[in-house]
Amino acid sequence: MSMEQLRALTNPTFRFLVSVEGIPQGVFTECTLPSIEWEIEELKEGGLNTYVHQLPGMRRSAKLILKNGVGTSALMNWYIETMKEKFTRRKVTIMLLNAKDKLNQPIMTWNIEGAYPTKWTGPQLNSGENSIAIQTLELACAQVSMA
Repeated sequence: MSMEQLRALTNPTFRFLVSVEGIPQGVFTECTLPSIEWEIEELKEGGLNTYVHQLPGMRRSAKLILKNGVGTSALMNWYIETMKEKFTRRKVTIMLLNAKDKLNQPIMTWNIEGAYPTKWTGPQLNSGENSIAIQTLELACAQVSMA
């Protein structure tokens, strides 16, 4: 399905699209981009009691969290492959769309390299509520860049 077709079928409040390896996966109710954080190693120098050196350590793991309505099978199939220990790293692209532009041109794009699923949370089904069934997929990320 093309980006234009996805946008025509979606609620106008959804202002971002997610694609995996260039294939649009639909719109999502929530997308939490990974935080990039480094561990800090503190080094105390002998004889210098008023200062502690802070050196960069290892990069902490980053996760991309996607939430959407149940129905996109491509992402679920990717997770099922991972459960079978077939860790396929893929490029995920998130595009923030311009709400004022009828063509929905992207304002900003994030590229997540080397992503693979680490956790899937199924929807909470409650017959007493009239709500959408939302699934959550967490992806481990190797590298994040912006365009």
